[in-house]
Amino acid sequence: MVNLRAEPFDCVVFGGTGDLALRKLLPALYHRDRDGQLPDEARIIGVSRARRSTEDFIDTVQGGLERHLAPGEFEPGVWQRFAARLRYVPIDVVESRDWSELATLLGEAPERIRVFYLATSPDLFGTICHRLHEAGVTSAESRVVLEKPIGHDLASARRINDEVASVFSEPQIFRIDHYLGKETVQNLLALRFANTLFEPLWNSNWIDHVQITVAETIGTEGRAGYYEGAGALRDMIQNHLLQLLCLIAMEPPQAVEKEAIRDEKLKVLRALGPIRAEDAAARIVRGQYRAGAVRGEAVKGYLEEAGVDPDSRTETFVCLKVDVRNWRWAGVPFYLRTGKRLPERHSEVVVYFRPVRHDIFPGGSGEMTPNRLVIQLQPDESIRLHLMAKEPGPGGIRLKEAPLNLSFAETFRQRFPDAYERLLMDVVRANGTLFMRRDEVETAWQWTEQVLNAWNEKGDRPKPYTAGSWGPSAAIALIERDGRTWHEGA
Repeated sequence: MVNLRAEPFDCVVFGGTGDLALRKLLPALYHRDRDGQLPDEARIIGVSRARRSTEDFIDTVQGGLERHLAPGEFEPGVWQRFAARLRYVPIDVVESRDWSELATLLGEAPERIRVFYLATSPDLFGTICHRLHEAGVTSAESRVVLEKPIGHDLASARRINDEVASVFSEPQIFRIDHYLGKETVQNLLALRFANTLFEPLWNSNWIDHVQITVAETIGTEGRAGYYEGAGALRDMIQNHLLQLLCLIAMEPPQAVEKEAIRDEKLKVLRALGPIRAEDAAARIVRGQYRAGAVRGEAVKGYLEEAGVDPDSRTETFVCLKVDVRNWRWAGVPFYLRTGKRLPERHSEVVVYFRPVRHDIFPGGSGEMTPNRLVIQLQPDESIRLHLMAKEPGPGGIRLKEAPLNLSFAETFRQRFPDAYERLLMDVVRANGTLFMRRDEVETAWQWTEQVLNAWNEKGDRPKPYTAGSWGPSAAIALIERDGRTWHEGA
């Protein structure tokens, strides 16, 4: 693995003591330090409302690393170097206009790249950007990172984008979706455009349908306040799953270059078929989990979770049948599914090819199963191509499905950087290829609002499903009406 050392930078993390920072961002930066990518001058500055010292912040970060790093990854020597990079500045970004302490700290190295990571509520993005500008700490070498979701509808997304754009130019704005930093997601580009085997088949002549699933076993995990205002559609479909759909469905870009790839993704979003209220019953299922058992552990229903309105209509499960209305994909449905309290934690894309046109094998040879390509993003990153093969042995031909398995762990035998590790270094290097452009975000919201409007017009409650199941029975019926079934298992 090539490790290019980054240029000197300061990374200012707003929400520096929050869950995202302690669970993902700081461990990611620790790993980049461990692998020698952080320059000696790099500093990491945590910002939050709490009045505490840098020493207290360092202790908090150490505790977070010890909890979230894999066994053996916390090394005293690396930690000593990493801890020396840490600083802390208390700021109430809403109430305080005194940002002089941060300005003084950053002013010690005015020529450095400055990364402002906003791991906060999206409602604060505009305020923080304006405060940074007023404090005089923005520069031509500044970048700002916006966590999803950007807004809760099209109007709020546009407002946030306008507020941020009044301070930072579009090339300085990095709208992050960590799914795009996963090794397997990036391998979609290599799989499609570096192999003559697949690209000629990547169209409606040879592909029957595509399934995209992001399944979680967890519930709200103490984030009911956020989730009540979001739900599965805003939290997962509008960003993660639509971005995966774009990478599967996009046309070949002119080059592996950020604007070329973003242009092709935008074309897919603009080609998504409209969803109207009269289509909702046939194309959308939303659900809400009830009490049940996940992996043998009894869990409460969503309505019993702390902080949830007992009459809540927030969906914890969504599946949709989506059309991409262009020449390549006409007639090929894309089935999207995501939910909480499902039986397994996994994210995958499954491409089902059309059946063999003429079966030459005699009866009793075994069932002819259409080929399928399974691209697994988590928990283990792999690509499996399921083919038909002859079972070994005499006495005629007996067919059996057999997978060709590209397991990254087994093939490359090295640790793969977490998505945030790659994306944070891309921000420092001003490489926006794996980040969303403003028009992508707003076009995705424009389409997602059709689903929200259809729900509001229908006024239906989410369908209940038992925790530990694969969602409401209506989700199974949605795909089986088309003579297909959800992919489950290997």
